[in-house]
Amino acid sequence: MRMFSAIAIAAVATLLGVLWYMNATKDSDDIFAQCRLGGVAGGSSVMGGPFELVDETGKTVTDKDVITGPTLIYFGYTFCPDVCPLDNTRNAEAVTLLEDQGKIVKPVFISIDPERDTPQALADFTDLMHPRMLGLTGTPEQVKAASNAYHTYYKKQEDGDPEYYLMDHSTFTYLVFPKYGFVDFYKRDVTPEQMAKSIGCFIDAAENAN
Repeated sequence: MRMFSAIAIAAVATLLGVLWYMNATKDSDDIFAQCRLGGVAGGSSVMGGPFELVDETGKTVTDKDVITGPTLIYFGYTFCPDVCPLDNTRNAEAVTLLEDQGKIVKPVFISIDPERDTPQALADFTDLMHPRMLGLTGTPEQVKAASNAYHTYYKKQEDGDPEYYLMDHSTFTYLVFPKYGFVDFYKRDVTPEQMAKSIGCFIDAAENAN
């Protein structure tokens, strides 16, 4: 029961951040209005932002290195028993559907468990999900800064096994463009087909706006 309560708190905390974002940007022009599933207003000044992390090869990278095109960002951890594998499998399926349409989207997995998630652990996880999925970790401070930028929630369960502990965390997937920044988020109940259709719409709208 305690775990479900913590997950509920994580969801509420993330939703509050998204609602704040919606209110802060509701009056801005939105070239992507017809594409949104998350119901977020246009603009990128509040959600998302710069980060510095370590990729699965051990190289230090910034958001500029990572977000070079349409990018899906998910915060989770490799020891996650069910939610993270399911969500990232869904993300990978959406990316594959888009590839079949000639649209390339980068799936990114940011670990909120830097204590265990080494670059090699991340590489092993992302390789199972999609050949182009990029895993990112870093120091606890770097991870916290990236999480804060996207208003995500995570917390280590302190009452479990010290080696096999679980993490409570929010579960949104964020769509980001290098020019526009954060443009939308996807909840867990969105299907690969729905996600691919929405992302494809964003890509087309961005190309038409250039």
